[in-house]
Amino acid sequence: MLTPDADTETGEAPGAAPDAARQRKIIHIDMDAFYASVEQRDDPQLRGKPVAVGGSQLRGVVAAASYEARKFGVHSAMPSVTAKRKCPELIFVKPRFDVYRAISLEIREIFAEHTAIIEPLSLDEAYLDVTENRRGIASATEIAEDIRAKIRARTGLTASAGVSFNKFLAKLASDHRKPDGLFVITPKMGPAFVEALAVRKFHGVGPATAARMNALGIETGLDLKAQPLAFLQQHFGKAGSHYYWIARSIDERPVRADRVRKSIGAENTFFDDLFTFEAAHAALRPLIDKVWQYCAGSGMHGRTVTLKVKYADFTQITRSRTGPAPISDRAELDELSRALLEPVFPVAKGVRLLGVSMSSFGEEPPPESERQLRLL
Repeated sequence: MLTPDADTETGEAPGAAPDAARQRKIIHIDMDAFYASVEQRDDPQLRGKPVAVGGSQLRGVVAAASYEARKFGVHSAMPSVTAKRKCPELIFVKPRFDVYRAISLEIREIFAEHTAIIEPLSLDEAYLDVTENRRGIASATEIAEDIRAKIRARTGLTASAGVSFNKFLAKLASDHRKPDGLFVITPKMGPAFVEALAVRKFHGVGPATAARMNALGIETGLDLKAQPLAFLQQHFGKAGSHYYWIARSIDERPVRADRVRKSIGAENTFFDDLFTFEAAHAALRPLIDKVWQYCAGSGMHGRTVTLKVKYADFTQITRSRTGPAPISDRAELDELSRALLEPVFPVAKGVRLLGVSMSSFGEEPPPESERQLRLL
């Protein structure tokens, strides 16, 4: 699970039921297979073929997969070896993050034509609050249609959009008709839509959490809604409150314009607990890849690395290390993460979750000479 900022993944209760008199109009825009689509746009020979951005045939992980590759089960964060096994014809392409950033800025300019309340989640997706908008358009659906048309005309790429009255539902809506789709979840249809949806499709519910829910007899939003708050808190901690509210289609988080990103991290809960350093380090590598891919794509480089470890009994520890200059490459991030992980072992109780994050951001990595001095 990628966690750009703490507030999006804390699991705190989203709030009380929204007041109909001030009901918001939220759009979630998500570019379709963004990195891979850019590569196919710029290289006609890649069009219609299974493409993986990042990694290689022998190592690394997939940063993005074209829809042709997804038909074979290839997806982002998958080890390259696994991806190649699933799709022998898969074409690996080196990422061009400078190009992706430039296109992302073009798309952001389109958003800004309609509203100043824009909350980017990554280079390829963002929330927009268009309750009050610059063109005085009453229909959020009309705005979403206009944005999608402009993105296609100006960049040659497609985007999917979700429209609803809160962030949780807008995100679900944009996923509902991908690629190149638009879906609206109205206040009237919101509760029924959530109740019918499998919990594994809920934004913020990863595979391990979905498996735990399924083991408790929670398969759908309706099953989740039937659980008392105390039961969900008992089994899922703070996140239980979050699940309780979103099962009722309630999410009062505002769209936060120009928020300062304090950290970027990735974490994973394991179905089977880990007991050895070797297993934990292997499980940490894909998380390191996720964090570094984001940093490389955004141009943000931090000085602090934090390791998060949660044990089988739900106790948790964090360990951090801060350097004098921003981390310059993935190998350095891996080295620092490993140094934080090693002292944790041996363990008396299994590790059920690992996470790694980067903070104390600067804009650019240090010069090569400075980096060499730091590593001596």
